[in-house]
Amino acid sequence: MNIFRINTTAYSEEDFFLLTDLTEEKIEKVITPVVMLERDDERYYTNEELVDDLILAYPSSFIRMYTEFETITI
Repeated sequence: MNIFRINTTAYSEEDFFLLTDLTEEKIEKVITPVVMLERDDERYYTNEELVDDLILAYPSSFIRMYTEFETITI
């Protein structure tokens, strides 16, 4: 299991995290074309749509999206 921070824009507040058994290569294979289409003004997406695309591409994989984590203060 891996945790990846996904950064697709210049704004860190738009980043999200994936807890997944996917590899970096599999994630990039799905997400990169979508991001490139938006940069060419051909498609707009939300982070949730990117995750949905991953789930469609890899339905048997474990994929969970997080935008923040709970904090434990000791």
